[in-house]
Formats: sequence, structure tokens, C-alpha cells
Amino acid sequence: MKSRIVLCLVILACSHINSFAQLEDTKQDQLVFKLPAYIEYKLHKIKLPNGVQLQYAEQGDAGGIPVIFLHGITDSWHSFESVLPYLPSNIHAFALSQRGHGDSDRPLSGYRPKDFADDVAAFIRMQHLKSVFIVGHSMGGVIAQKFVLDYPQLVNGVVIIGSDASFKDNPGIPEFYQEVVKLEGAINKEFMHEFQKSTLAKPIDPVYYDTLVAEGLKVPARVFKAAFQGLMEVDYLDELKKIDKPVLIFWGDKDSFCFRTDQEMLVKKIRNSQLMIYQGTGHALHWEEPQKFTDDLVSFINKKIIVD
Repeated sequence: MKSRIVLCLVILACSHINSFAQLEDTKQDQLVFKLPAYIEYKLHKIKLPNGVQLQYAEQGDAGGIPVIFLHGITDSWHSFESVLPYLPSNIHAFALSQRGHGDSDRPLSGYRPKDFADDVAAFIRMQHLKSVFIVGHSMGGVIAQKFVLDYPQLVNGVVIIGSDASFKDNPGIPEFYQEVVKLEGAINKEFMHEFQKSTLAKPIDPVYYDTLVAEGLKVPARVFKAAFQGLMEVDYLDELKKIDKPVLIFWGDKDSFCFRTDQEMLVKKIRNSQLMIYQGTGHALHWEEPQKFTDDLVSFINKKIIVD
């Protein structure tokens, strides 16, 4: 049922039917959070050896625990903007805008999970980081899986948020993909509004929400289609048994794109993994519960550091 609702929202957006430009006014007094007023991160750009330039936000002590944050499809480093203020200073955080997204370069090709994972490996090496914790949401979670499979020596631990080992068999996703294939040129604002709203189970700060929609509009339709095609082509389920790093899996029980059976399969296949379920949250649970998510993330990292 949830996937059918998502599909209907997208079809309406593709048909250019008018929709609200922000979350319903009746819900504005029910905001889960507001972004803290202070900002500690700094924005940078880096040109990788393959010629692709990435923008990223950096925060924390240079000698701290390195953590790489990877956003979902059409998002950018802003996907973790609400998380950064809650991180302790000993976390050296890097929130990337991956190729094709945000204010990073948009090459004509290279939008498979492997391409994104290779970018992350190049970024880590250019930053002279020995090994990192990798945190991925949705598409970023798929990239995180590919990254730990291809570059285990660069990984301390993995955190997967609202993701799967394969999206192609999720109810509603093939139909959704067919709607995405029809997109051309610049993505329509109504489409992006409906898409981002479908990832939420409850309202978030409207200013932050508008930022997320605006970042999504920076992504050309060709990038959206190519990245989505990359997600539809991969299935890492049989390879997950190779992962020997600790993995924490976050899932909101109102997720419209990923389902509990898929999360349980991830736990079954990855031997050193744990599933953490957030009640009443959707696909982008770190937008809805940023402080709780950050607390749980830091606890996972600290346990790994103590064990080592």
C-alpha cells in the first residue's frame, strides 16, 4: 500500500498537477526538530584523480575518528546537515555531495554504485585517511555496501540507513523507475517536492525541507535516470557474506521504499550486523530524528573503537 501511494505521488508530479510547496500548514506546529543556530562545518571542493570535482562539508578534529557520510539519490551533503551539529568534536566528519549531485561535477557517465564507491576510495586516499566509518542513506547505503566489498582495508565499520542490497524487486520500485525514465532536462519542482515528501512519515523543519527540495532540483534528469538505473542493475545479497566489518542497519517502520523483510535479510547475510528500528519514521529517518540517530551512530562508533 505504501509503495502504491508513493507511485501515485510521483505520477501526479510528473503530470504537473499542482501540489503544496511546503508541508501542510496544519502540521507546522508539530515539527520534530529545528536546525541548531550554530554551524561548525566548513565547505570544500576537491578534484579527484579521475577529474571529477566533489563538494563536501567537513567538521571535527583533524585527528579524530574519520566518518564519511553518503547521501541518497538526488540529495547532497545537506542530507546530513541536521546530523552534523550533534556530532562530538572527536568525530572527523566528511559529508560528500557525490558526482552528479549538489554542487559537485556532473560528468556525462559513471553513475553506477561502483563508480560512486571508487570516488569515495579516491577521496579517502587524497585526505590521507587510513580507514573510515562509512554511513550511507538509501542509494548511499548501496554504495556503502559496494565500498566495503571492494575496499575492506579502508573500512572500520558500516552504517546503512533505509537501504537494501537490491531495489529492483521492491514493490512499486520498477513502476517508479519507469516514471523516472520519462523525465527529461531539468527535474520538475512538483516532482521533487512529491519525491522528497514521500520519504517522510512526519513533518520536519520547513526551511530544511525546502533546502532538500532545492538541492534535488540541481540534479539533471539524465543523472537521476543513470543513478537509478545503476541501483536497478545491482544485487549484492549473495556477496554480503564476505563483509567482515561491523554493520549497523537503521530502518524506519514507515519506510515506503524499503521493507522489514529486506532489513532482516541484510542482518541474516551480514554476520556482524545489527538492525535498529525507529518507530513512526520513514525512509529518511535521520531527517526526522537527527539527534536520536546521531546518538545511536556515535554509540556504535565508540563500541567499535573500544573493542579495537
